[in-house]
Amino acid sequence: MSRQTVTGIGGIFFRAKDPGALASWYREHLGVDEVPKDYDTPAWQTAKGTTVFAPFAADTDYFGRLEQNWMINFRVADMDAMVSQLEAAGIAVKRDPETYPNGRFARLHDPEGNPVELWEPAE
Repeated sequence: MSRQTVTGIGGIFFRAKDPGALASWYREHLGVDEVPKDYDTPAWQTAKGTTVFAPFAADTDYFGRLEQNWMINFRVADMDAMVSQLEAAGIAVKRDPETYPNGRFARLHDPEGNPVELWEPAE
């Protein structure tokens, strides 16, 4: 019998003060569809690509607030277009000025203050 491994991320689950409003924000600004209310409607689909799974030290400041235990990183195809779109909607985005061997990054926060990282992978 061969060793089994997971095939990808099946979902990201976290607490929110206003789950409905936050789900709407992610749909409107990042294109992440809300969870369907029935089994006949397909759930949000992602493009095939790299997914990084990286535990960080408990005292990292990479996520921002020390009590922040998670951060999501979304792959994007065109960082410049995505950042322009978010800024046009009044969302503050901080671009990392450096281009790394694995691509470019930017950071924003959702309405509840959760950090969201955008990543445009290197070609």
